[in-house]
Formats: sequence, C-alpha cells, structure tokens
Amino acid sequence: MLGLARGEIEPTPSVREHLDLCLDCRACETACPSGVVYHELIEETRAKLDDERTLSGQQRLLRLVFFKIFVHPRRLKLALLPARILQKLGLYPLLRKSGLLNILPAGLRKMEQMLPPDGALWPEPLPELVLAQPTEKPPARVIAFFPGCIGSVMFNDVNRKAVELLSASGVDVISPRAWGCCGAIHHHSGDHHSAQQFARRNIDLMVPESAPRADFIATNIAGCGAMLREYDLLLRDDPNYAQRAKEFASRVRDISEVLVDVGLPPIKHRIEATATYHDACHLAHAQKVVKQPRQLLASIPGLTLIPLPDGDMCCGAAGTYNLTEPEMSRKLAERKLNNVLYTGASICVTGNVGCAMQIQSEAAARGISLRVVHPVDLIHQAVFGEKP
Repeated sequence: MLGLARGEIEPTPSVREHLDLCLDCRACETACPSGVVYHELIEETRAKLDDERTLSGQQRLLRLVFFKIFVHPRRLKLALLPARILQKLGLYPLLRKSGLLNILPAGLRKMEQMLPPDGALWPEPLPELVLAQPTEKPPARVIAFFPGCIGSVMFNDVNRKAVELLSASGVDVISPRAWGCCGAIHHHSGDHHSAQQFARRNIDLMVPESAPRADFIATNIAGCGAMLREYDLLLRDDPNYAQRAKEFASRVRDISEVLVDVGLPPIKHRIEATATYHDACHLAHAQKVVKQPRQLLASIPGLTLIPLPDGDMCCGAAGTYNLTEPEMSRKLAERKLNNVLYTGASICVTGNVGCAMQIQSEAAARGISLRVVHPVDLIHQAVFGEKP
C-alpha cells in the first residue's frame, strides 16, 4: 500500500488480487503492539483503486447484486421469494440435487449455498415502537434498534427476539422504518461516497439537529455495529456532520452490551445442551466486544460452553468476501467447522449474520448436523421457553 501511494509499484492485476485477498477481519489490529489502524489503510487503498473498468463480468454482476439488491430489504425479499416458495413446498432440495445450480458462477453458487434452510416468505418489519414491560427497575431508557438490511430479511426472527428481550428488560425500543443500510458493503467495496450518504441519512434520523432520539443504538449484527461505530471516521472531513457523527458513534452498542447493561429478565428455563462460541471478527476485533456474549451465555442454567480452538480466527465470511473470494473463504470455513466439531458441541453460537450463514452452510454442504445460533436465540429461549 505504501508502494502504491508513493508510485513505486503499479496497481497490476497481481497487486489488486493480493489486496483483495485480505479479509479485513482486523485481527492484525488486535495483535499489533503499535496499534496500527490497519482497516483504514486497506479501505482507503481499495477506494483509490476502485475502477469498474478493471472488473470481470462476474465481479460486475456481484457488485450489482451487492449495491442494488442486498442493501434494499424489499428488493432482497423479492429476489428470495421464489426460493422461499420452493422451500415451503419442499421442492428446493430437489432443485439442488438436480445439479442445475452448479452452472452458476462460483460467487453466485456460494450465495445460493448460504441461503438459510427456512424463513418467512415475506418478513415483516419490526414494530416502530415497543414499550417497556413493567419492571422494578428505574424508568425505562430508550434503545434504537438497528435491524440491518440483510439482517432484517435473513434473520428477522432474531431481531424480533432481541426486541422482546429488551422490552422485558424494562427498555423502550424504537425501530424506525426509515433506517437505511449501515453502508458497510459499499465502504468495504471502495465506494466511500455511497457509504457516506447512508451514514448521513441514519444520523439525520437518530441524531437530528435537536436532541438525540435514543440513549443507545443497538444491533444484533457485528458487521453493522462495526460500521455504525465508525461514522465519526467516515465523516470526519464533513463540517456539517462530523460532530453529529461522533455523537452517533458514541451511542452504538452490540445487543450483548445492552443486555448486560440493562440486566436480563428473569431466566425461567434450563437449556440442557453443549455449545461453543465463535467470535465474529467485527465484534471481537473491530468493536472489542468479547466478554459480554460469554457472560450472557454463562447465565443460562444447564448450558455448557466449551472454548473453541482459534475461536477468534475468521470463518471466511468477512462481509461479502465469501462471495468475491469463494475458494479462500471455503478453506477458512472448513478450518472453522473442523474446530467446532473438535469441541463436540451440538450448538455453535456467534453474534453475526454472515458468520452464522457461513458456518451453517459449510456444515450443510458436508452433511453435518449443527445448530448455529445467535446468543439472542438461546437467551430468549431461556427467558421465554421454546416457541410453540
């Protein structure tokens, strides 16, 4: 990157490939004794090298899917609707067995492989306001819940469980329909301008010129949380938004941090199971949230938590990396799954949508029965019991 900046080397295809193979998992930041903020360097470099003229046909198609479908929940639901209908009819496994999907390019084939095996045909948005349930705690705080664009479609059930837990913990929860994408997909792909536009929209919504609307801004999704926390860096040169971006970023929390802070509702149910916990890179390395998820899981009676070897090593999801670099991603997923199997756990817990889909799809591809869940899933089960 320094050689590129100095003009000492050219951005040849091999140089671009070398930079593209970086996961941007930020584990190097955790390890670096000098505190080098590496992700800013790689993202700025990628932005400067961003040139659609150098993209292959598959790369152009993937970028179209990322920018025009993934970040728009309604479009994503429409795109998934045929597959969801086939799943409900029990025909989707037959489509996979037919081999027709093997003609897809590698990136799209990986995308199809990661489709969760079940889900609502048309996930409904979260309620815009859920009031706190009566508790003996002090007056309710207000939490703004950020559902994410992909998260609101693929893991809408987890979002609803999180809101139910917050409400039962004595918290008022707002989730405005006007939330936009956090901007992470564009930012990590080198399109900083679009990422800044998403950031300004979300800041206008939650930190208007008047008083902020919420005490904290919470999310279930590690990738979104990491992006939201960095709005101050993203807009540091914008005189109209720099200060408000700092205010916004200072209020962002992972759902595990909020639940530890406000205190869980009474836990009434045991979960007799053995689980292991995978640290999502953008939770452990980017947000430095490691203790709270484990603290919440340890509060569940009956649950045995087994340490995961190399638990903080990337699973290969890394945002959209598993779609743009499917071969390297597969190797990382294989290593991660082998470590999960080594623990003997029947449940793998992780705090990120991308990690969950990556690990679950790798297990399914190898015919391995493994339940991959968000911490919120197990906490909700311990508080409210199994869903009927």
